[in-house]
Amino acid sequence: MSKMAILALADGTYFEGIAVGRGEYAVGEVVFNTAMTGYQEILSDPSYAEQLITFTYPHIGNVGTNAADFEANKIHAKGFIVRELPTRPSNWRAQQSFEQFIYDHNLLGIAEIDTRALVHHLRQYGAQAGCILATDKPDVMTAQAKAREWGDMQGRALIEKVATRETYDWNSTGKYRVVVIDFGVKLGILGALAARGCQVTVVPADSSAEAILKLSPQGIVLSNGPGDPAACKGAIETIKTLLTKNIPILGICLGHQLLALALGAKTFKMQQGHHGANHPVQDVEIQDVFITSQNHGFAVDEAHLPPGLKVTHRSLFDNTIQGFSHATLPLWSFQGHPEANPGPHDVAVLFDKFSRLLDTQKE
Repeated sequence: MSKMAILALADGTYFEGIAVGRGEYAVGEVVFNTAMTGYQEILSDPSYAEQLITFTYPHIGNVGTNAADFEANKIHAKGFIVRELPTRPSNWRAQQSFEQFIYDHNLLGIAEIDTRALVHHLRQYGAQAGCILATDKPDVMTAQAKAREWGDMQGRALIEKVATRETYDWNSTGKYRVVVIDFGVKLGILGALAARGCQVTVVPADSSAEAILKLSPQGIVLSNGPGDPAACKGAIETIKTLLTKNIPILGICLGHQLLALALGAKTFKMQQGHHGANHPVQDVEIQDVFITSQNHGFAVDEAHLPPGLKVTHRSLFDNTIQGFSHATLPLWSFQGHPEANPGPHDVAVLFDKFSRLLDTQKE
């Protein structure tokens, strides 16, 4: 007989379902992701640290899991919430069922709840702390207490919890020497850079500007990652120093926000964030619309943009800033995930744009 589970939110809302995976409880910020596939990439994305992911697509696990689709060396999400789990996977790439996968990675989830009702609640009242509690009998008060005790994502600096502790070479050949500052980098980003002729070295999130410059980078990438960008004081100061060296810089997701903060902008906590693989973004200059992969709960505040920054991309969901460039500095950034794991590859060309920027600076 399946064990019961409770999902309780900090505001007192709760759902009863069935526990899947293993563990007694999981606590974090409850968000929802609208992607129809790519659940393995999503769960292993370091940007989801300290979060419980609600999958809006009702059937999760259909294609199983495999060794190739990880975006990090382990699962970073705290837990997951689904409507239904399939009985067995059906895909030629599957090496393991989803249920065995989550069990092996000590991940707890809850199934057989009304995810439509949950998502509607999160859209109306915002992402908030929640607790999945596996229990033999309903224990709503305990689950609610754990959710409230966890608090809020605002003010949490999480990058050093997910970043590498040692500098390493992702690949040692290429025509550009690119240093990636690891705030929770996805493997897809490293692969996209290597595919475009970059010699990629990855450094810890707390690396000093001096240590980075000793590597003689021709380009610097500020990676994606979890948590509140404004709480990452050390990283912001490092980026400020790097901005004075006229080295091409690309910011992605959290890196985009940190770059903006280093330039004098401000960020804010979004009500529900953008999480999914079907988000429309418009290139402001050429007016083209791209379908993108997104995962962020904070955004750059347009009301506090410093001089010199030019908005290049906007979300067509809420008009928030999705990208910017600078009038004099060789940099640009993008809020979404151009590596698109999972998701459409509409904006993978942004990596080509970065390589062209490296070419220009090299001449």
